[in-house]
Amino acid sequence: MKLLFSHPAGNQNVRAMLDALDRADMLARFATTLAASPHGLAAKLLPGGLRRELQRRQFDLPPEKILQHPWREVARAVCGKAGWNHWLRHEEGFASIDGVIRDFDRFVAKSLPGLHRRHRLGAVYTYEDAALDTFRAAKALGLKRVYDLPISYWETGRRLMQEEMQRVPEWAETLGGGIADSQAKLDRKTQELELADLVVVPSRFVADSLPAWASQKAWVLSPFGSPVSRGGAARPPDDPARALRVLFVGSMGQRKGLADLFAAMRLLKGENIELIVMGAPQTDLAFYRRQYDGFTHEGGRPHAEVLALMRSCDVFCLPSLYEGRALVMQEAMSQGLPVVITPNTGGDDLVIDGRTGFLVPIRAPEAIAEKLAWFNQNRQALPAMREAAVQHAATYTWKHYGDVVVDAIRQLA
Repeated sequence: MKLLFSHPAGNQNVRAMLDALDRADMLARFATTLAASPHGLAAKLLPGGLRRELQRRQFDLPPEKILQHPWREVARAVCGKAGWNHWLRHEEGFASIDGVIRDFDRFVAKSLPGLHRRHRLGAVYTYEDAALDTFRAAKALGLKRVYDLPISYWETGRRLMQEEMQRVPEWAETLGGGIADSQAKLDRKTQELELADLVVVPSRFVADSLPAWASQKAWVLSPFGSPVSRGGAARPPDDPARALRVLFVGSMGQRKGLADLFAAMRLLKGENIELIVMGAPQTDLAFYRRQYDGFTHEGGRPHAEVLALMRSCDVFCLPSLYEGRALVMQEAMSQGLPVVITPNTGGDDLVIDGRTGFLVPIRAPEAIAEKLAWFNQNRQALPAMREAAVQHAATYTWKHYGDVVVDAIRQLA
């Protein structure tokens, strides 16, 4: 079976699927907004920040296999750099993320009949928010429709965030999580799922979030892969006098459970624990300082430097309320950090209790504090837990991730 694979941007799991489909000789074309050539003039002449952004749009495929629709995405980048925020307004702006994705979806749908004539496609594979027009066109052509849902179904996330607005109203500005999405956008998501023949999910949490009416649909669970360890478990001997370094990585909002982590830190007075928060603030940094002033804030940086920061810490904590499968958990484990996470991160299978870390319930600062205090009071357990974290993370590979999904697609034929 040949298929069209589409994604408006591209990320690590998209690249893994491209590799798997190409190895299986199933990839007819990859559609995206912008794909950069590593040898192009722009890659050489652009300043560092823009050059790094362009490098994220490079794909290991022959140019003839890539179908591009770049103009709206270029407009988004230009408006962002120029500060033309009117054109970037949520859902409404011409160059908003939603505007780019809807325009891209229409482009793929219009391209589909011609691609089907040339390549005798059997299926299309696309992602949440970029699937509705593509799926409608595919259905008209009799093609199977593969729907990748990388985060929990919208009804689950919206319910949790609405509950948080009542539980921690002071954090409302940081919630994100689609709380401001219009009914029209939510309806599109529902219609996408209705049209899907196969749903691809990265975790049991996402699978369990699917609505009851979709329970008869075929679905496949394939966890994301982990990065290479790069010696993550190797550390100098622990100094019991130094503070235990706890790391949080993610957008600084309550979808990621940061309010609960701050509440836990307030409970840990007297423990020799330091909290490092790396991520983009969702509001003024002074707000976070009012909630808990004892954290060290680290800004964004190239990926290699993120991994180096991880290796300088002792424990990773992500008490998210909902995710799909937060890849940062496996990155942290690959660098030797045991984890304290919630099941809603999508990573419950990463935790071997007491060996690679601990699971805690959502909205449970007391449980978070208990586990972080345990690490501080049991420093002698850290070396073995670091090694166990590295070894367990290494069992998740990107090749396996892609191959599992390819096998499920073959069963559609």
